[in-house]
Amino acid sequence: MTIEESLEKLQALKARAALGGGEERIEAQHQRGKLTARERIDALLDPGSFEEMDALAHDYEDDGVQYYGDAVVTGWGKMDGRTVCVFAQDFTVFGGSLGAVVGIKIAKLMDVATKTGVPVIGLNDSGGARIQEGVDALAGYGEIFFRNVQASGVIPQISVIMGPCAGGAVYSPALTDFIFMVEQTSQMFLTGPDVIASVTGEITTVEELGGAASHVSKSGVAHFSSPNETDCLEEVKRLLSYLPSNNMDDPPFEETGDPVDRRLDDVLNVVPGEADQQYDVRDVIERVVDNGEFMEVHEYFAPNIVCGLGRIAGHPVGVVANQPLYLAGVLDIDSSRKAARFVRFCDSFNIPIVTLVDVPGFLPGVSQEYGGIITHGAKLVYAYAAATVPKVTVILRKAFGGAYDAMGSKHLGADVNYAWPTAAIAVMAGSQAVNIIGRREIQAADDPEAERKRQIEDYRLRLEHPYIAAAEGYIDDVIDPRDTRVKIAHALEMLRTKSVSVPPKKHGNIPL
Repeated sequence: MTIEESLEKLQALKARAALGGGEERIEAQHQRGKLTARERIDALLDPGSFEEMDALAHDYEDDGVQYYGDAVVTGWGKMDGRTVCVFAQDFTVFGGSLGAVVGIKIAKLMDVATKTGVPVIGLNDSGGARIQEGVDALAGYGEIFFRNVQASGVIPQISVIMGPCAGGAVYSPALTDFIFMVEQTSQMFLTGPDVIASVTGEITTVEELGGAASHVSKSGVAHFSSPNETDCLEEVKRLLSYLPSNNMDDPPFEETGDPVDRRLDDVLNVVPGEADQQYDVRDVIERVVDNGEFMEVHEYFAPNIVCGLGRIAGHPVGVVANQPLYLAGVLDIDSSRKAARFVRFCDSFNIPIVTLVDVPGFLPGVSQEYGGIITHGAKLVYAYAAATVPKVTVILRKAFGGAYDAMGSKHLGADVNYAWPTAAIAVMAGSQAVNIIGRREIQAADDPEAERKRQIEDYRLRLEHPYIAAAEGYIDDVIDPRDTRVKIAHALEMLRTKSVSVPPKKHGNIPL
């Protein structure tokens, strides 16, 4: 065979691989409102930058037809000029099912990503394990899970669910840092509606059970949802713009043009002075970060706490803030684990943490206690205490009880702690405390209500105001709210050279 003939054969094989399951199946994919694996990669990466791996790998035949590349496309390319590794399951080949070749290809790509220190993005669209290949399919999942764990905290891992993802297949996305879903076309579940109906008698649909709306708001499994695939992939790009390529790199700086010394002239009108009045803490966040650009994570799950990414002076920061708009910003099971997970992620990838506090405490109740609020609240304490990145905390209005400690307090290793002059810091609010410590005096008074009000005011003057914490050094400064941005920016600039030594150990035992 001449070199010309060899090249012709090579081109023919690659052209066959590029067709996946064939024109008919590609058309069926389009009719479902979905892109093909290669179309998704083209939409995600810079034009012409994709370098494919293992395009000619094959094993299992379907009615005598050999599908080169099998049911996944793998390789690397550029995203906004930065190298990333990406795999895209191909639903047109065996329904995107995972067999031995698919498992080997994905595992090989993940090894490359880890060795080279670049993010790995998985575009999931699969019917699950390939039943015809038996234990080889299960082995493929196991190899991927192992690499997910080994890469955790080393490189960013992002999962994008763009079709079905069922059974054991869900555990790889669950082990990654962020999960994106597409509304109406992507689903995640361990067991489908038919199995659930036969075992428990519960009747549900695929969308109700595992759709994007369920996972971004009820289970918290997914972090982001988008109305279509194009928007979803754009959001993936946006997220990566805040993240370093690996745990040894700094997050990418971007010149935003927003002056560091910009004062928050209208912030006094945003946060009400009365502690029981609602406001949207995102209005504060958007004034603090550069140009008001803030990418919220888990927006619809546990909305009583807000987590997300922004920039201050061009440098990415992770923001954690109590949300008085929901449940008065109280900490409960879901908000505790949501914030703890986000803090751990930021710490893994050198992203400073800015905490805005306005918290009445942990949520009381039998269901919370039975649900393990003690353990889940401890996750948040652990996450903040273990984090070694720069940590700056601002108490906006109130910080009561154990929630004061849990929300990035000085006692958990925060580097710089500020408070607004209207802040209240105490074991509990005066309105609650006097019912315990002044109950007898109130009951014995000629005018119990007047005595109660007097005791509340006395409590505030003696125990609640921020100058008490400032006197003890628990607060580094009481600041003008309008200077919040510049104070945070200057603190982060000072902390850019922060270095921390931790005791040698294999790892801590976080209260999972």
